[in-house]
Amino acid sequence: MSALVDAFRRGFEALPATLVDAQGLGAPRRAALAAVLADGLPGPRTEAWKYTSLRALSARDFAPAAPAAVDAALLAHVPAPRLVFVNGVFDAGLSRLEGLPDGVELRPLSSALAGDDPRAVSVLARRYERADEPFARFNAALATEGVLLRLQQGAVASAPVHLVFVGAAAGTDQAAHLRHLIELRKGASLTVVEHHLGAGEHRHLANHVMHVHLAGGARLRHARLQDESAGASLLLRTDVVLASDTEYRRVDLELGAGLSRHELNVALQGEGAALHAGGVLLADGRRHLDTRLGIVHQARDTRCELPWRGLADERGRAVFHGGIEIRAGADGSEADLSNKNLLLSDAAEVDSQPVLVIHADEVKAAHGATVGRLDENALFYLRSRGIPGPLARGLLMQAFLRESLAVLDDAALAASLGDAVAARLVREGSPA
Repeated sequence: MSALVDAFRRGFEALPATLVDAQGLGAPRRAALAAVLADGLPGPRTEAWKYTSLRALSARDFAPAAPAAVDAALLAHVPAPRLVFVNGVFDAGLSRLEGLPDGVELRPLSSALAGDDPRAVSVLARRYERADEPFARFNAALATEGVLLRLQQGAVASAPVHLVFVGAAAGTDQAAHLRHLIELRKGASLTVVEHHLGAGEHRHLANHVMHVHLAGGARLRHARLQDESAGASLLLRTDVVLASDTEYRRVDLELGAGLSRHELNVALQGEGAALHAGGVLLADGRRHLDTRLGIVHQARDTRCELPWRGLADERGRAVFHGGIEIRAGADGSEADLSNKNLLLSDAAEVDSQPVLVIHADEVKAAHGATVGRLDENALFYLRSRGIPGPLARGLLMQAFLRESLAVLDDAALAASLGDAVAARLVREGSPA
């Protein structure tokens, strides 16, 4: 048993029995832990983990998450309504729930575990059968905190809801397991901005699993800004189910952490469902960023648009797997995947795997991946106009990365995320 697995086992044993068994979840929690203890962590021969080694992480020990204090000024740029978690623990003092419209429910998972609404925590009973899903299994066993965000039929939230996860420096390396549910009923509309921030240098691990359910005609914009400490490890999984005539638009910015892996799985189950998802992987220093898309078209006339951009410099590594499956009966579907990458150092690495599987007729599908250098002609043009070399490089990279932000179809939010990308490129001597 690796040190990591043993630490998680001890963390489970330290949980109060009343919390483990809350809402009748004791049996599925224990089953999830038993499964991962039996199978262990996947190795390099496991296809899903081929480009992301768990060897170094498996040798580390983590204490369970504990409360920590952070300066409120860190969140001055995050408006209400917002729900805040520090080192995986809900912080009521930093959270602000004013401004929530009627029909919108926003609360921590811990309150539901202690309440009388079994449906709110039913996602914790989900089983993960595959051995290459160890962190989802650990999450099923250990998660006692997270976000519940639910909109009633026809509810419209005009202001974005902010979900904030802060990793704060502490005396020991800690592990937090959080489970989230975002549920929109028929005709509901919402914008969510998810922040993963670092407060001081730390080497914590955060393990998130999020479920997103959109009922017929619902609309969700979802931006995730990951700018954690350089020593942090983030394992994230988002499972999305889209019903008929829904629209899900999201952008993922991977700007921080030492190791960050995000699995985005989307099932387009209803006719006319649409997914527009883009992302930015900024892998500099020794950063390892891994994104895996698993998009499944299950119904007629569904569509997905997936522009992903990567940038690797110094000894950084950007890994991208873009999997699209169009199942039998999903005629009329449209799928477009584009993964373009800039390689700025001979020591950096980009691994891209676009995969397209089609079992239906009358579909329109395209996918592609490129890895290249900055355009020297464009760079020369900018420099010939008096723009200094570093600034010219930065402008070209910003233009290259901003292409993914347009899928949000929200000019103000896209501009804000573009500013975050620009600030990250300038910070800490990065390529700009």
